[in-house]
Amino acid sequence: MLLSFLAITAIAVVRLRDLFGVVMLFSIFSLLSAAIFVTLDAVDVAFTEAAVGAGISTVLMLATLALTARTEPPPRHGTLLPLLVVCVTGGALVYGTLDMPRFGDPQAPIHQHVAPRYLQDSPAEIGLPNVVTSVLASYRGYDTLGEITVIFTAGAGVLMLLGAGRRRTAHRDDDKDKRGSAMKHSLVLRVVAKILIPFVLLFALYVQFHGDFGPGGGFQAGVIFAAVFVLYTLIFGLKAARAVVSPRVLHVLSALGVLLFAGVGVAGLFAGGNFLDYSVLVRHPVAGQHLGILLIELGVGVTVAAVMIMFFYLFAGRTR
Repeated sequence: MLLSFLAITAIAVVRLRDLFGVVMLFSIFSLLSAAIFVTLDAVDVAFTEAAVGAGISTVLMLATLALTARTEPPPRHGTLLPLLVVCVTGGALVYGTLDMPRFGDPQAPIHQHVAPRYLQDSPAEIGLPNVVTSVLASYRGYDTLGEITVIFTAGAGVLMLLGAGRRRTAHRDDDKDKRGSAMKHSLVLRVVAKILIPFVLLFALYVQFHGDFGPGGGFQAGVIFAAVFVLYTLIFGLKAARAVVSPRVLHVLSALGVLLFAGVGVAGLFAGGNFLDYSVLVRHPVAGQHLGILLIELGVGVTVAAVMIMFFYLFAGRTR
């Protein structure tokens, strides 16, 4: 049923010309994908998909629509060739899946190599109940460092593309706030936001520091932190949000998270181990794994939150 709804949503996205409706359907698509991941017991992936795909990405796309047109112009070329390319590509993908093992087959190759080793040895080597965190933060530490570096690089690229280095006067910020949404003038929304925001921040901290024991971690927590500031900006205005967390602070934090992650790896070298080898950080290897994973997850959360908030500031601070 979920796959059927997913296909219907994808077809509707292709057929629709109203870009606002397309963004909403993309958010529904992400929620359906998250539900499918939950049914597959991939709760960590579902958490990330819901927070990033249905959450902050939807807000950023809506902010982009505020700077562009709402309706997609009619295509200037024929649809026969794109349809042919899609059909050929889809046929090739289906053909490539014909010799795959049956879904859930315990004898599939993916279950016979490195996965059993992670499941069997992770409790003794890493000591975390959540094997996903053990894989992402320890066994696959190099890959995760690369991912967070990509996020930082994307933030730097958007800063350059949108000309964030230009100074903006307070008068311009006041004008943008006056042209903003009517949400800023709603007493109900302002009161509800002041009540809700502390609890959402508390939940983000829970997700950040509970990722060792259950679904969560730096990526998910960073997005939740960013969503809080997006909500604050929408209701109280861009000027008020910049007074709470200035763009300069965000620039520093976006780099600080990557430096913290890499610094933990360098600390392992000075302690006589390998790069990103947390077991040498303290005397007990498992305690060192706990400390290293806690620090690098904190670095991931700081960079993700700073970059996402910075993205929204850039979009919200521009005019058509």
